[in-house]
Amino acid sequence: MAKSIEEAFEEIEQTIAKLKDADTPLAESFQLYEKGMKEIAFCNEQIDGIEKKIQILTKEQEQDGV
Repeated sequence: MAKSIEEAFEEIEQTIAKLKDADTPLAESFQLYEKGMKEIAFCNEQIDGIEKKIQILTKEQEQDGV
């Protein structure tokens, strides 16, 4: 099953919490940063896709005179 954007946001929040923890080793912090950036990229892709769908639907409604 594909990950939802909500699940990705939750993972980002968990990653941020770990990054804020002063006890997190530097090497792990770099890994967490990379993971967080990948999650953010995933969310951006999902949001871009939704925006495109909204634009298409809006354009179709305008053409139909709704």
